[in-house]
Amino acid sequence: MTTFLGMPALPAFGSGNLFAGESFPTAAHRELGNAQLRANLGHATHTIRDKRQAVVSELPDWEELRDAGSAIKQAVMARLPELLEEFETNFTARGGVIHWARDAGEANEIVAGLVRDTGETEVVKIKSMATQEIGLNEYLEEQGIGAFETDLAELIVQLDHDKPSHILVPAIHKNRTEIRDIFLREMPGADPALTDDPSVLAMAAREHLRRKFLTAKVAVSGANFALADSGTLAVVESEGNGRMCLTLPETLITVMGIEKLLPTWQDLEVFMQLLPRSSTGERMNPYTSLWTGVTEGDGPQNVHLVLLDNGRSAALADEMGRSALHCIRCSACMNVCPVYERTGGHAYGSTYPGPIGAILSPLLTGIEAEENNSLPYASSLCGACYDACPVKINIPDILVHLRSVDVDSKRGKKKVPSQMDVGMKAASWALSSGKRLGLVEKGLPLGRLAAGPDRKITKLPGIAAGWTQSRDIPAPPAQSFRDWWAKEHRDAGGAPGTPGTPEAGPSRTPSPDTKETPQ
Repeated sequence: MTTFLGMPALPAFGSGNLFAGESFPTAAHRELGNAQLRANLGHATHTIRDKRQAVVSELPDWEELRDAGSAIKQAVMARLPELLEEFETNFTARGGVIHWARDAGEANEIVAGLVRDTGETEVVKIKSMATQEIGLNEYLEEQGIGAFETDLAELIVQLDHDKPSHILVPAIHKNRTEIRDIFLREMPGADPALTDDPSVLAMAAREHLRRKFLTAKVAVSGANFALADSGTLAVVESEGNGRMCLTLPETLITVMGIEKLLPTWQDLEVFMQLLPRSSTGERMNPYTSLWTGVTEGDGPQNVHLVLLDNGRSAALADEMGRSALHCIRCSACMNVCPVYERTGGHAYGSTYPGPIGAILSPLLTGIEAEENNSLPYASSLCGACYDACPVKINIPDILVHLRSVDVDSKRGKKKVPSQMDVGMKAASWALSSGKRLGLVEKGLPLGRLAAGPDRKITKLPGIAAGWTQSRDIPAPPAQSFRDWWAKEHRDAGGAPGTPGTPEAGPSRTPSPDTKETPQ
């Protein structure tokens, strides 16, 4: 007889809105045809990028802050189980209730159950990537519970029955004229004379949401940080809607990924400098709300926290990829990425778009998930994301790592070697011997013949066809460098193997000022 100890076998991958509905190349090709989308994205990302650069340049110790943020996050990952237990002890000691959710399904069931216990059928929500990840809004709707987004950009996306396309600015793919049309079509009581002036649109949203704030009994939030040494949760935002949700309702339910922990209050000081500058280009966040359990007569009296795994343990088990869990959701990597700027967030499919999504989604779901195995290739590997990341996540290195894992996983499933396998094996055979390479070079005239009179190869077969779809290959030279070298030195009277030839390696003449010690 065996006894189940309650510990799932790793890796336990995530579920919910982490999977792309189609491969990135297919989705990206479609989105590239949307000229309005590209114009909206180009304007928005450049504006945010310029603001960020201005406020970052003001800090002489910016790089030291990045180092500190990275070090703190590395320490969290190294001690995660211990810190989670410490946080739970302190959170519950102050009147909060902890719920542990293994995946999206468990988290949704917990939240729905807590809302039903209050007897309410509506909740107001703060912008939260974690609740988007688990598909909470859709699940609550199925259970007869209405979830109303209160962040302006999230409200726009929700009213339009759309999906967010950016971590920080979910409606970045829409311009103000499109937003006005959405309000007129979907917002109850919208003024028919509504204009597309930003201040007018904001006032219309404020009037619409004010009634929700004043009547809601239950709120759902995410959390930017959780402090283990005090059991404190923190939410940073720019509009004030979050504070309304955190203080007015009687019940507050927070859903947070287990990686959001910080060890101490002192650590928060580092991230309160890194996050606003990297995300909105502000020196400090307009609204920072912190709460520690329940305070009698002040704020929500029923405080719950759902700690969400949903593949994070699997990501933590990946020694190379685990630093993706350091992400503080600032979106700086997206605002500098040439791929994201041209394709937009919807092409990535998952809740997490852009460079961070290209590594985080496959780590949470496993690279073997066919829906996400194309994401690590959604990058030029230019490195701009690494330079912009406030906690120094080396996204390019992780992308290369995941590509390797993807190739290895596919190779193991195939009984017949792929064209790439055969090509790499042939290259290894040829390049491991000078004589073999010389034999291959004898085929150069065939390449010139294939190029034709215009000296260009415009179409190649097999997997090489992808290369020639967008570029030509010039005709190979009439002779290889090795043949040219041998001929030139033979005609000059030199003998193979003399100093300076490839066979012997380059000659080295000591400088008159250099004293060389005999070996």
